[in-house]
Amino acid sequence: MAKHIVIYDTTLRDGMQGIEINYTLEDKILIAKKLDELGVDYIEGGFPLSNEKEAEFFKRIKKEKLTTAKVVAFGSTRKPGKKATGDAHIEALLDAQTEAVIVVGKSWIKHVTDVLRTSPEENLEMIYDSISYLKSEGREVFFDPEHFFDGYKDDPDYAVKTLQAATEAGASCLVLCDTNGGTLPHEVSEIIGALPKEKLAPIGGHFHNDTGNAVANSLMAVLAGATHIQGTINGWGERCGNANLCSIMPNLMYKMGYKLTCGDRIKTLTSVSRFVAEKANIIPDKRQPYVGEAAFSHKAGQHVDVLIKAEELMEHMDASLVGNKRRIILSELAGKSTLVKKLSKYGEFTKDSPEVAKLTELLKEKENEGFEYEAAEASFELLILQVLGLYKPLFSLENYHLESFKTGRADSKTLGKLFLTVEDTEVMGASVCIGPVETLDAALRDALGEKYPFIKEISLIDYRVRVLNPEDATAAKVRVFISSRNHVGETWDTVGVHKNIIEASWQALVDSYEYYYNTYVINR
Repeated sequence: MAKHIVIYDTTLRDGMQGIEINYTLEDKILIAKKLDELGVDYIEGGFPLSNEKEAEFFKRIKKEKLTTAKVVAFGSTRKPGKKATGDAHIEALLDAQTEAVIVVGKSWIKHVTDVLRTSPEENLEMIYDSISYLKSEGREVFFDPEHFFDGYKDDPDYAVKTLQAATEAGASCLVLCDTNGGTLPHEVSEIIGALPKEKLAPIGGHFHNDTGNAVANSLMAVLAGATHIQGTINGWGERCGNANLCSIMPNLMYKMGYKLTCGDRIKTLTSVSRFVAEKANIIPDKRQPYVGEAAFSHKAGQHVDVLIKAEELMEHMDASLVGNKRRIILSELAGKSTLVKKLSKYGEFTKDSPEVAKLTELLKEKENEGFEYEAAEASFELLILQVLGLYKPLFSLENYHLESFKTGRADSKTLGKLFLTVEDTEVMGASVCIGPVETLDAALRDALGEKYPFIKEISLIDYRVRVLNPEDATAAKVRVFISSRNHVGETWDTVGVHKNIIEASWQALVDSYEYYYNTYVINR
């Protein structure tokens, strides 16, 4: 029977220590519920003593009916020279009223003497006293020996003594922490392999990514005997981040044959990854393994040809197993095989089909104008619909007018008006914002919102401009990309090209709305 590996998520604590990562209290509650739905075993909620928001999280999460995960409060051992009873850190862990707690302690002798400024013996007593007291209060306790691998390299005997103290005190798991992220996979294997595991509580691993090895170290820890792995969604965390659960979980389950509590719920992994990114207001990493948009994308025509003939030879696994999907990318490397594959969801086509010939010609015309569809699949999807006669425009434009103005020291503003025809009815939209693209978007929403309520489901999340012929200076043609997202976290990209950056932006903006209308709304 396959060995079970415990998955412990620290997105809401260690993950929040990453640069540009911040969640509101409501965000943390919603993310915790998503993690529970995914099927992780433990959710580390934060350090209850750090601020009011963290303390309030533990009060709020008790009211939620989590079905799989246990919430964990994070803290440290008692202070030197004190008792666990009455220690502020220990009492804060108890006040959080979680089923489980995790206690950080020192395992590197240099930290004991130079940071804690206490004796090695007192540090061992701090570990034992803190864990045994928390256990006596009915808590499941994990011990996190920070800088364990560095401590082991410096003084292996003392590092092991800290694990023995925690074991004797009743720790459920010894989560060996590579705090500065400098340990390499072969070292993880050697050190865990050398531990007297028969005399210790179960071993876990917590790895940082400073050498780019956090996922590899986690997998190596499991191979060396660890049964508990910690990480974060998307690998976010302090400095270079933590071990990425979005890679660890499918690797353990699909590549290494271990059992995870999540089971089939791992199919929600991609949506959870993007949900967490949305709450952090960070654009998802397209190149992230398993859950990234590029993870199962194919660009070269030769690769697509193989997919058509024997798809199992081109992809290492079925994308749907982690909730992702295959994408065929259009570029100058694409051939007719790519176009046939793109058209296949609309019917049976071959390289000799007239639709393929027409689409090939249209694609070349557009690329000659400066359009690029590799990063704008939604715009290309509209070209397909046009060739097949399936495209339904939202409106026809009569005119738009933008006027930027500035008065004294006040911020500059842009006034925008546009006139459209929607199903034989003329409508007008107007807005005053700061930037011209923001103004166009707001005016378009103003004009269409009543007729098309789905507009409220769409938000623009990224805007990028590239100059195509910089030698023409300010008269150069530009290519504009717009990334959009709907209310359930699905994203798409569109493109516009023109010498006028406003017109290029308008093209990409309209494509964004029309793609959603044609592919989501009409077919609902």
